[in-house]
Amino acid sequence: MERAWPQVGAGPQTKPTNYNLAPSGERGVAVTRYVPADPVLGEFMAYVHLERGLSARTAEEYARDVESFARFLGADERASDANRRVARASSTDVRRFMMELMGPRKYRAVAVRRKLFGLRAYFGLQRREGRRSDNPAADVTPPKPERRLPKVLSEDEIAKLLRTRLSGRSDVLRLRDVAMFELLYAAGIRRAELVSLDLSDVDLERRRMRVIGKGNKERICLFNRAAAAAIRAYLGLRPRSSDNALFLSERGTRLSHNQAGKTFRLYADLSGIKQHATPHVMRHSFATHLLENGADLMTIKELLGHESLATTQIYTNVSLEHMRRTYDEAHPRDDRDDR
Repeated sequence: MERAWPQVGAGPQTKPTNYNLAPSGERGVAVTRYVPADPVLGEFMAYVHLERGLSARTAEEYARDVESFARFLGADERASDANRRVARASSTDVRRFMMELMGPRKYRAVAVRRKLFGLRAYFGLQRREGRRSDNPAADVTPPKPERRLPKVLSEDEIAKLLRTRLSGRSDVLRLRDVAMFELLYAAGIRRAELVSLDLSDVDLERRRMRVIGKGNKERICLFNRAAAAAIRAYLGLRPRSSDNALFLSERGTRLSHNQAGKTFRLYADLSGIKQHATPHVMRHSFATHLLENGADLMTIKELLGHESLATTQIYTNVSLEHMRRTYDEAHPRDDRDDR
């Protein structure tokens, strides 16, 4: 039996699972605007999304990684040439590609690891389908991820960003932007999760929503009264559309991942805050501020959708570092000339 879910607007009550490579106004989490010229890559994207259960965005990124590898091998614009070169690739070629990324191109370890995992998945599928007898990426050791503390904004910086308004913006876009940013901070969701929200996912009365996260896993997220008020204001002017997306573009279709990012950068630049700000920095700030104000790690873990508590524990270090900066700025002793 399907679980009923209170709605804020018309829309399906269940999550569709169809995978579509073409642009569409349907479900954002299962749609990508990227259509590779190579049908083998299209097959690979469907495999990553449908069989491995990863998001459509991850499927797109993996396919682009394979294309990047083909260009590294000297492939021209023809899909047949790229196919031929990748089909002949060896473990040495994969290692050389990793070294190129970490050396001259100065990619971070986390990005290089992602590309290696994409190649592993691609060659794994080719081996399964009998197109190769080996997986040249399987034995390549990924670089160790850097241990960096996430960047966070202070509560004052968040407030300054949320007060920022763009001039010349229509009322509906202004209210949409406010609702998006309030929700990013209120729920700590990722940008991809934000743009994939449907009207039927959001329960304004209970201030909670269904979110599809990494690995196509569903979780329940909560949001505050400020975000609920902002969403209600936006819905009052949201244009009628056949698209069930909560957040619409100017064209009346689901707002894309890139459009949301560009919009956020406009506000962040105009706000005048010195700290680098992105939607993901909002997510880190959400977790850090909850921890600093008394929330326990297990609750934060569930809200963020982390599989392991060890992943969430990094915010204890962020919180300590944040407390150190606040302490140094606030304590008067070191600033006195007569000590």
